[in-house]
Amino acid sequence: MARVILRNVTKRFGKVVAVDNINLSLKDGEFVVLLGPSGCGKTTTLRLIAGLEEVTSGEIYIGDRVVNDLAPKDRNVAMVFQSYALYPHMSVFENIAFSLRLKHVPKDEIEKRVRRVAEMLQIDKFLNRKPRQLSGGQRQRVALARAIVRNPDVYLMDEPLSNLDAKLRVQTRAELLKLHKKLGTTTIYVTHDQVEAMTLGQRVAIINNGKLEQFDTPENVYMYPKTKFVAGFIGTPPMNFIPAKVFQEDGKIQLKLLNTKIEIPSELKAKTKRIPINRKVILGIRPEDLREEKFLDRDSFVLLGSFPLLFKEDLGSETNLYFNIGLDNPLVVKTSSETKVEMDDVVPIYLNPFRIHLFDIDTGRNLFYNDVGMNG
Repeated sequence: MARVILRNVTKRFGKVVAVDNINLSLKDGEFVVLLGPSGCGKTTTLRLIAGLEEVTSGEIYIGDRVVNDLAPKDRNVAMVFQSYALYPHMSVFENIAFSLRLKHVPKDEIEKRVRRVAEMLQIDKFLNRKPRQLSGGQRQRVALARAIVRNPDVYLMDEPLSNLDAKLRVQTRAELLKLHKKLGTTTIYVTHDQVEAMTLGQRVAIINNGKLEQFDTPENVYMYPKTKFVAGFIGTPPMNFIPAKVFQEDGKIQLKLLNTKIEIPSELKAKTKRIPINRKVILGIRPEDLREEKFLDRDSFVLLGSFPLLFKEDLGSETNLYFNIGLDNPLVVKTSSETKVEMDDVVPIYLNPFRIHLFDIDTGRNLFYNDVGMNG
């Protein structure tokens, strides 16, 4: 096991900056997820750690040594790929044992280690089969076994579950968590799936356009997003964004939006000294922090306005309501499945002012939580 540190790591491909001055510090034994949209630089970051790409500038530490100039085989990391990358002509046993044979591990030790890992991942019955005789989930376990059997300092996983169906992804996520708890090995996991990130990661590093937007626990990136990008990327349905203007009246700092006024609670004002008066901002509010009149359950909610329902999304245990508020995107309200609101109904919508976020219109920075969880 080992800690992993990235200091001012940058990777350029010609004029394209794929990884832009990223700083990360992973604790020994931690499970960290690199999360972001396609093309954001998360897989490139993983490949830099593995040594499959060369760092343009900055330093990468595994344990207490700088590994920039070390070949991949000398970094003692094991990588699990999205495509499994199994040898089709080899049996499951031979696939798992391959790296040990290259290191000239004694035959009896190989036998013992392969069978122990196969039993752990419940693929011991398939050791004589070829990959083509296995299901997708079984092949993924073989790929994991091939990495685990090496006893590396760090596991690097590049979207290893993306080829599995939804049910199998859920099952395999649970197996990965149990496996990490048992092995305690530092793990870096790349995904674009926020559900995977929030359920697997002890901490999540959110990357956008090669830059680190936030590095924190799943709870904090959800509750206290540092930027508008993080706020919109994390959460299903995503956070609602509404243009607003800050103004001061009778000594109170308020927001004007959608033809209504909302006072900023003192608890939120106390979090920052940088609320810009007489300036435009973006108000963010999550769908679960809005209420329709019928299910209003807190006196502290304030009226945002009355809006026509465009459509509703019945998910069984809950319902998402989409309202026309005169902007490009509808306002989304997450509510009970018992809601009786129907199409074209004009519905009063109430907002929890204690759960609002304010984002700088130019930088996207959260004016309330800008100091939360940038680096670790």
